[in-house]
Amino acid sequence: MEPKHATVEGISVRRIDLPMRWVEQGEGSPLVLIHGIPTSPLLWREVMPRIVGARCLAWEMVGYGASAAEGRDRDISLSAQADYLALWLKHLGIDRSVLAGHDLGGGVAQVAAIRYPGLCAGLFLTNAIGYDSRPVPRAGALQAMNGVARHLPGPLFKVTFRSWLRRGHDRSEQAEAALAAHWPHYAADGVARLIRQAKALDVQDTLAVADRLAHLNVPARVVWGEDDAWRRIEHGERFARDLKAPLRRIAGARHFTPEDHPDIVAEEINLLLEEIRNARRPLLAEPDLVPPPSR
Repeated sequence: MEPKHATVEGISVRRIDLPMRWVEQGEGSPLVLIHGIPTSPLLWREVMPRIVGARCLAWEMVGYGASAAEGRDRDISLSAQADYLALWLKHLGIDRSVLAGHDLGGGVAQVAAIRYPGLCAGLFLTNAIGYDSRPVPRAGALQAMNGVARHLPGPLFKVTFRSWLRRGHDRSEQAEAALAAHWPHYAADGVARLIRQAKALDVQDTLAVADRLAHLNVPARVVWGEDDAWRRIEHGERFARDLKAPLRRIAGARHFTPEDHPDIVAEEINLLLEEIRNARRPLLAEPDLVPPPSR
C-alpha cells in the first residue's frame, strides 16, 4: 500500500489550499474506501490486498488521521466531507468510482452519491451511519462533556480509547491491533481532536438524503456485523431494502468489520465489482442465422 498526498485547489480556508491524503494499491477501475471514527485509511489495511482488479484508494477524511491538524477551523461534517471527496476525485481525474464506506464513511458515501449524480458507480456499506442513527455513545458523551474531557490526561485517555475500540471488536487481540494502527493519530492532542470530530457530527446530514437512497439506482451491497451495539442490524436491513441490495450478515461480528472480517468484506466488494464489470460488458452479437448465399 502506497501512502500518497496532494494539494487540492478549490478547498480553502484563509486562502490555504487543502492537503489530501490517501493510501493506494492495485490497478483497474477506481474503488474509494472511506473510514469512520476514530480510524483512518488503515482501517482497510487487510481488505485492500484482497481486492481483485481495482485501483483501491483509501481516502482520509479531513480532520482525521494524519490530516487531523487540517481539521482545525474547518467544516468537517459529513456533508462537507462529501464535497471534499468529490473535489479530490476531480483533482485525480476520476469521474466515476465505486464508493465503499464504514461507519461515518458510509454516511459520506451516501451524501456524495446523492449530491453528485454520476459520481457513484456502485455503493458498498458496512456497519455504516445513516437515516436517524446518532454518533456512537462515546462520541456523544464527548460532545456533552466537552469542557471536562479536554482536561483528560493522555494516559487515561488512551485507556478510554482502548476500551472504546474493544467494545467494537470481536476479540481483544483485534482491538489491540486497531489500537496500534489508530492511536498514533490521537497520542498528541487526541482529546481535542476527537471532540472536534464528534462535535461535527449531525444526524441531519444523513436524514437529508435518506428518502433518496431508494432512487439511487446503482449496484450495491451491504455487509453487517450482527452484534454491533452501535449500528444495529435493523439499519443494515433498511439499507438493503432501500438500495435493493444483498445483505451479508456476519454472526458474532461487532462494529469494525473491515478489521475483524476483511475476508468477508473483500469478498462482497469483489462481488460488487464483478457485477458492475458484467453490466458494462457489451452483449455479444447474435450469430447470423441466415445461410450464406450459394456459390
